[in-house]
Amino acid sequence: MFDEEYEEPPENFKKSRGDPNAYSWGKIGKHYVVVAALPSGEYGLTATATVAQGLHQSLPHIRIGLLVGIGAGVREVVDKSGKTVKLRDIRLGDIAVSSPEGTSGGVIQFDSVKARLVDGKEILERRGMLNDTPFPLRTALAKLQAGHMRKGSKVAGIISRALEKNSSMQADFRNPGVKWPDSQKKTDVYHARDGSAITSEVREIPKVHYGTIASSNTLEKSARHRDAVLTRLRNENIDPVCFEMEAAGLMNNFPCLVIRGICDYGDEHKNDDWQNYAAVTAAAYGKELLERVDVGEIQEVPEIGKLVLQKSESDIPCG
Repeated sequence: MFDEEYEEPPENFKKSRGDPNAYSWGKIGKHYVVVAALPSGEYGLTATATVAQGLHQSLPHIRIGLLVGIGAGVREVVDKSGKTVKLRDIRLGDIAVSSPEGTSGGVIQFDSVKARLVDGKEILERRGMLNDTPFPLRTALAKLQAGHMRKGSKVAGIISRALEKNSSMQADFRNPGVKWPDSQKKTDVYHARDGSAITSEVREIPKVHYGTIASSNTLEKSARHRDAVLTRLRNENIDPVCFEMEAAGLMNNFPCLVIRGICDYGDEHKNDDWQNYAAVTAAAYGKELLERVDVGEIQEVPEIGKLVLQKSESDIPCG
């Protein structure tokens, strides 16, 4: 997604001895961008925190980040009893973006809980709060949403140009549900809570869904567990649009926005068919967003190295 890609890091870059990350360097719009990926085969809050720690050590002047990847879409909205009250039109290849909603700053960690007994019944209470998305990213988000209402999204065009520029990726990263021979096309099927299977037409232009991202160390492959979590969160008036496994490891130490391409629905039918394309849709949205981010506003955000220092100082006990 780089407009310009650099083979070598900046001349003044010195990688910290304890930094395990491999970096890619480039420019998108007016912004210089560095990309750090999770190690192959690793995922979850701990792995993400390790990547962030490396960034803190080697690139303490970084001010904002985008957490870009894949996640599980949440199609059914439930009430406090667990009954489905609404179906969202989320489809595979769509994009979920963290956005403040109700008491949530955009991301919640749903597996950080305290168990206690109330009237002989075990109750799980979610603990902890996660920071909001930085102001410049929220501003850019508002600009982009307004632009999409007026002129539509540029995501499909960005993906097309990216795959033309990187032709070896076309077979593995293009939309698996369109422009293939019928024998190779992948379908979009959601297995609803009532046992029915809902087949949706595959979108050529991904739709963007804004709301709460539910994050944890749990890989959602059980509809029963997923639905139990949704019912519990509804008791707090939280209706997530997506489940994922990394964001909660970043939000309080690395100011960022979470962007997830929808690759499955978090149930037993989870597979890898849509993962590559979903990753590309999320990356394309990230590129379009960065083109709206104001350079001057970013300079007002504290550097991540200073944020870590402030947090360390605040954690020192008094007395």
